[in-house]
Amino acid sequence: MNKNPDNFGYYGEFGGAYIPEMLYPNVKELQENYLEIIESEEFKTEFKDLLQHYLGRSTPLYHAKNLSQKYQTNVYLKREDLNHTGSHKMNNALGQILLAEKLGKTRIIAETGAGQHGVATATACALRGLKCIIYMGEVDMKRQAPNVARMKMLGAEVRPATSGSKTLKDAVNEALADWISNPTDTHYLIGSAVGPHPFPDIVARFQSVISEEIKDQFHQQFGRQPTHVMACVGGGSNAAGTFYHFIDEPQVELIAAEAGGLGVNSGKSAATYQLGSIGILHGSKSLLMQTKDGQVVEPHSISAGLDYPGIGPLHAHLATEKRLKIVAVTDEQALKAAHELTRLEGILPALESAHALALLETQNFTSNDQVVICLSGRGDKDLETYLNAFNLNS
Repeated sequence: MNKNPDNFGYYGEFGGAYIPEMLYPNVKELQENYLEIIESEEFKTEFKDLLQHYLGRSTPLYHAKNLSQKYQTNVYLKREDLNHTGSHKMNNALGQILLAEKLGKTRIIAETGAGQHGVATATACALRGLKCIIYMGEVDMKRQAPNVARMKMLGAEVRPATSGSKTLKDAVNEALADWISNPTDTHYLIGSAVGPHPFPDIVARFQSVISEEIKDQFHQQFGRQPTHVMACVGGGSNAAGTFYHFIDEPQVELIAAEAGGLGVNSGKSAATYQLGSIGILHGSKSLLMQTKDGQVVEPHSISAGLDYPGIGPLHAHLATEKRLKIVAVTDEQALKAAHELTRLEGILPALESAHALALLETQNFTSNDQVVICLSGRGDKDLETYLNAFNLNS
């Protein structure tokens, strides 16, 4: 199965670039130049150097022995939480910053939900001396206040999105409007594997370092590949990176955890695959939660990074072709999994990552299985939510 889109940006029936005419020059410039730039030896050398010496790659593949003992299987955590800034988001931010520079852009805009992509973008902009504006839902700014503070400390301007549910999808809307108004000097640094072509492909390629390392590390340690690879999925950047180099390995089962919220049928969920239908969102044809007349349904998740009503076109394609299994995980299950990892392994995970960890409880693994979970981020940003959930504030 092809992990890259066709020349028109489609993964099967999903993808493309459904954009207003005013946005066409911006997107066309990217489409015509991105592959030549990122596949050049000069770019690869510079990107690899930043990943190694600035970001701190490669990240460890950690055998979680206590977790393995509890679930009677073999659990390995890909420690993206140990990256500089605390998540996988820097992989893509550094890659796109280099791409933007090659295109002559001096102003960077981005959207963020949980704040990790915003922090990563602000960090990369500070490193390269570029102006940085981050759009973030007003609700998310309140529940992710520490990351808002970090972005400001790094020199970014954080602009609240005050429309709709005031969360991630609304931040994307604001960023797209900004990009239309500033086509010449501005690059929109999308943080997830969504949006018009070529963004899903750009993000997947820059994040694919995750699966590239997993394959190498697992082979070095065991002389084989894992039986299962798992990640959380909202728009899908860490999942795209975690699955990328395994898509053509049919013996490796791919499982994604999406946000079930208060329950798939509760009306308070972000279980896009379970509840979604084909439509257009943020310039891409994919699966999204919508009414019969095509109005987007407001998503809900305790995790700001998964609080999105759509899913990236690559994941929609993989799931409909039965290459990827997508399982809904509720807020309660994610909280339980986060608490469990913290107490058993001494690792505080991001709420997003906790959704993937919860799959250990819901899926049936054998003692011979080798299960890799992408620990996409650390949980400092979610500490207030955890303290409230577990009555630890007193």
